[in-house]
Amino acid sequence: MLPIKEFFNFEKYPFEHEKLFHREGVSDVIDALDQIGPYCQEWLDAVPVNSAENDCEVKHNNWSNCFSTGKFTVIVESSAEFSPDRIISDGEEGFIYISSNTKIVGGTFDLTKGSIFIGQSSSIQGAWICGPTIIGKKTVVRPGAYFRGNVIVGNNCTMRGELKNTVIMDETNFPHPSYLGDSICGYKTHFGNQATAANVNIFGGKSSIKIKVDGERVDTGRRKIGIIMGDKSQVGCNSVSDPGTFLKPGTIVYSLSRINSGIYGPNEILKNKPMEHGVIERVERLK
Repeated sequence: MLPIKEFFNFEKYPFEHEKLFHREGVSDVIDALDQIGPYCQEWLDAVPVNSAENDCEVKHNNWSNCFSTGKFTVIVESSAEFSPDRIISDGEEGFIYISSNTKIVGGTFDLTKGSIFIGQSSSIQGAWICGPTIIGKKTVVRPGAYFRGNVIVGNNCTMRGELKNTVIMDETNFPHPSYLGDSICGYKTHFGNQATAANVNIFGGKSSIKIKVDGERVDTGRRKIGIIMGDKSQVGCNSVSDPGTFLKPGTIVYSLSRINSGIYGPNEILKNKPMEHGVIERVERLK
């Protein structure tokens, strides 16, 4: 129903973490959501933390000029700057890997559930990053960003919002306050200011999310699912998508829209135009 190739063209837009979508048990985009955490952990386990092949500085536990707890390792490659406000860990020894030419100023790094890797020439200021998290090259994470773990962000991205169990592919632009949980966003996707992807039924409970396909309700098998955005799809400012929203490539959502769960696109425009269609009531203002 929701094959990966109908949302993401990895031949045209290569993605370093494409292997996530070829793991055992993954047959469509919904299956991939369950594999984000395990993939992150396996990828981070393969990082050569104690290798001498890179020109880097390795420090344990205490890090100068910041508050820290627990056991951890910090690996800082040459030409990188790392000046965090706080590092949180526990009895398990996680790590933070800072690649070359990356600059990190302030912020909190929480290793209680996993490690954190940050790619070359990236910039992070005043963010809260929980592991396991993988951040690519030349990516900017702005002040106020909150990554809650099981997060993958690609190369050349701009981020500020809240992410949880989410994959963000290359060249994406999520530069304003927003929320993405249990979601996957393809190449060059975009969220406008204050856009939000709901990922849980408003009535709560343990029932799974259902979507309409060709007039019939189909069970996704997941209690939590946000938005799946195909390559080059966009969501405008202050728009909200229901849990289980699927935008195929090139689909654009106008600002101030509420998008019902379901499948849209490809190359479709979803418009909210209350002034044109009489949804907004206009009355004379009394003096």
